[in-house]
Amino acid sequence: MDVTRFGHAAVLVEVAGTRILIDPGNFSTAATFELTGLDAIIVTHQHPDHLDRDRVGPLLAANPSARLLAEPETAATLDGWDATAGDATFEIGDVTVTGVGSRHAEILPTIPRVGNVGVLVTAPGEPTLFHPGDTYEYRPDGVDILALPLSAPWAKLSETVDFVRAIAPRTAFPIHDCTVSEAGYQIYWTQLQNHAGVEDLQRLPQDGALRP
Repeated sequence: MDVTRFGHAAVLVEVAGTRILIDPGNFSTAATFELTGLDAIIVTHQHPDHLDRDRVGPLLAANPSARLLAEPETAATLDGWDATAGDATFEIGDVTVTGVGSRHAEILPTIPRVGNVGVLVTAPGEPTLFHPGDTYEYRPDGVDILALPLSAPWAKLSETVDFVRAIAPRTAFPIHDCTVSEAGYQIYWTQLQNHAGVEDLQRLPQDGALRP
């Protein structure tokens, strides 16, 4: 399994001859929207940092055969997209994509919680990757590689550490980190290194690839 970040929450997973892009949002790098040869594009929820509606059109045009999957509230606003759901499975080539959860984390009690369906990516003989979207609420078993939301208006560091420890992946790398200043980033990262208990914690840049 090859995993590449494309800025903030956008992650390209290449496994079993299949290319799956998750969450091409408005903090994603320009290269995200120039990708070709995609077999699936998956959106965990409707917020613009996970789906850039202004830039996604050319990406879809360049990948006309890609399976388009999105959380149900999001899919209802998009033409040609199928709705995901918690525990729903989709076969994309030799890869199985499984939905995880249903709701976005609470930002404020006065802000309604939108839908959020995370993504498990599995293939025979390969590690299992989990991209949770925007929540720490749902904690599936058997995760080898965790795409870890590092900072958000809905998160605090103690919850981040608790989430990682509950998932107990072999490998974790940051996503959802464009909300952290460069000056302050190491504060978050050092606490994860000291307390998350992950054997292989990789601080990927916005356009970095996971090391085996």
